[in-house]
Amino acid sequence: MAEPARLQVQICYAAPGLQVLKDIEVQEGCTIQQAIMGSGLLREHPAIDLTACRVGIYGKVKELDTPLRARDRIEIYRPLIADPKDSRRRRVAHKEKASR
Repeated sequence: MAEPARLQVQICYAAPGLQVLKDIEVQEGCTIQQAIMGSGLLREHPAIDLTACRVGIYGKVKELDTPLRARDRIEIYRPLIADPKDSRRRRVAHKEKASR
């Protein structure tokens, strides 16, 4: 009986002062969650909370049970601390005041 194929994937996580890129090998059929758990990333960085963080592959948000394909880059996104639209409005208002 043939062994399941192995896939090369990468896990990415960034926080202030920290950037993690981990190349790992997983079995075909592995999910995003299984890859993250098996990588040891959560043990090395206990601040990562998969219940609060969204995940994606190459910038597209995915569910934790999404099966992986060869050369996928799993990205763990930190929760936003500010609404990007509100931040942009504040910057525009600040520039308008400064130019008067």
